[in-house]
Amino acid sequence: MKQDSNEIVAKKLAALAHPVRLAAIRQLAAAGPAGLAAGKLAERLGAAPNALTFHLQKLAVAGLVASHREGQFVYYRAEFNALLALTDHLVGACCNESDESCGPRCPSAVNVPDAD
Repeated sequence: MKQDSNEIVAKKLAALAHPVRLAAIRQLAAAGPAGLAAGKLAERLGAAPNALTFHLQKLAVAGLVASHREGQFVYYRAEFNALLALTDHLVGACCNESDESCGPRCPSAVNVPDAD
């Protein structure tokens, strides 16, 4: 990421800083690359369609979701590369300055060769 990456990451995290937006990202991530129609997503979340549109626009501006229209329906999908880059920025250097990993899910532990 660029030198101003902390600013970019902060804006992405701010876009996620709402329970409805977090729930929407989780639903869209679960749906995979095909995404979900906005109405179906609103139904799953128990959200009013106009309120959900507001939240999805915030996520889209942050680059965390994308949309496309098919006939009268608007489909939203998670931008997996952006989400993975965000998590990598937060934990990608996990334990790099340590002789031990913090646990089995430590990203740095994956790159450490087995001691045979």
